[in-house]
Amino acid sequence: MTDDFDRVRDHYRATGLTERLKTALAVFGPEEQQLKPEQLATLDQFHTRGLAATAELAKLAGIAAGMSVLDVGSGVGGPARFLAATHGCEVTGIDLSEPFVEAAQYLTARTGQGGAVSFKVGSALALPLDDGGFDVVLLQHVAMNIADRPLLYREIRRVLKPGGKFATFDVVLNGGDPHYPVPWAKTPAESFLLSAAATCEAIEAAGFRTLVQRDDTAEAKTWFAALRASGPPPSLNLGVVMGPGFADFAANLGRNLMEGRLGILTAVFEAVPTKS
Repeated sequence: MTDDFDRVRDHYRATGLTERLKTALAVFGPEEQQLKPEQLATLDQFHTRGLAATAELAKLAGIAAGMSVLDVGSGVGGPARFLAATHGCEVTGIDLSEPFVEAAQYLTARTGQGGAVSFKVGSALALPLDDGGFDVVLLQHVAMNIADRPLLYREIRRVLKPGGKFATFDVVLNGGDPHYPVPWAKTPAESFLLSAAATCEAIEAAGFRTLVQRDDTAEAKTWFAALRASGPPPSLNLGVVMGPGFADFAANLGRNLMEGRLGILTAVFEAVPTKS
């Protein structure tokens, strides 16, 4: 397990990230100028279809004002800030990468949301949180890095209230071997993909029942096609966070989707009360 964690940390090391963000965000004005979460959307949504996918997942999960939400694998905090701003909920983000958490805290200070959004360094397999504290847990483009899926889903179940919702938006294995590198892995040794059916089965076995299960591969293909047609990316893009090679990684994800090697699963589950 330690070796897996080390590989993931190395992949998302992002040395000097906060300073790169400060430089990139100078296009919006001086450091003291407060930003809106949507201004950061092109560089802080680490998943296919970006902000639109986060908004759809929140709607499916029924996120509402006053709820306590956990974002597992929160990256630099884009979904957490968006959810707090648009739904009036309190959001906690957990990520294994210390540079990502530091950057998330910096960006959240820039949007003035420190009272509603917080971040911690931690593993998805040992969440540094008490039992039963959250109404909703989100997991977006994270599980592909995790070999021990049963433990991942049990941990998510542990921190949810009975009847709480677990909403996932993830890449799944569809058929054939993927082309590497991809955004989450440079080689197959760092990638732990499951099919949509195997993913849902593992989640249900951890104490959930399925509310929504949707194949969003077609929408992802359309999104990638639109990106290619739109020309060069904006100056504020995920390459600022992940480095100049990220565009090639993302192109491979699009290729894998187009060729039917990978798919996109959107699903929402309800935490089943445990038997005493």
